[in-house]
Amino acid sequence: MIDIPIIYEDNHLLVVEKPVNILSQEDHTGDPDILSLLKEDIKIRYNKPGNVYLGLIHRLDRPVGGTMVFAKTSKSASRLSKEIRDRKFEKVYLAVLKGIPINKKDSLRHYLLKDNEYNRVFAVRKDTKGAKEAILDYEIIDTNENLSLVKINLHTGRPHQIRVQFASIGHPLYGDQRYGIRDGKNNIALWSYEISCTHPTLKERMTFKTYPPKVEPWKKFNIFKSKF
Repeated sequence: MIDIPIIYEDNHLLVVEKPVNILSQEDHTGDPDILSLLKEDIKIRYNKPGNVYLGLIHRLDRPVGGTMVFAKTSKSASRLSKEIRDRKFEKVYLAVLKGIPINKKDSLRHYLLKDNEYNRVFAVRKDTKGAKEAILDYEIIDTNENLSLVKINLHTGRPHQIRVQFASIGHPLYGDQRYGIRDGKNNIALWSYEISCTHPTLKERMTFKTYPPKVEPWKKFNIFKSKF
């Protein structure tokens, strides 16, 4: 059994806290994924016969935990997907970086290319065939022991975007074995902290927030007392 805390639920939306190291959706490994687990949970809780509809609106990398929004109807899924395309579906992350960037606040813009065979993403020249623009803003919230806690506003949702962009400026994420330093730290310090979207039927702007667990390296910072 995997505990998946529910943050908000109505007839149109389901917002949960995704545990770390759980897939967003089924893949070739056959490991548990949050979409299937939530469908099964809805089926049991509401005693629903047949298949349960649950729309995957956005994805989080397997090692990343935090706030995640799902659509409970196809109409909701369509409207939320349009918000994402229009860049109105706002996603804020927390991350711990190795080292301390020179600029306390900055915008990062790269062009990323994914190698599907090796599931790896590279920062490349703008004119590289297949490259896609990746944009984020960050702000350093706190520093400790040559580590930086940063808040990230993600403007594009490219695969491995945050991990690759910070590695490209010389500040890989703590625990990122793929794009950082192989230092034995297995858990990537990246958390889906806050999501803001317009409710698909109420048309109200809603914000959902979760905090990372009180473990290394998060507990090195006063995250849980901060207002940012």
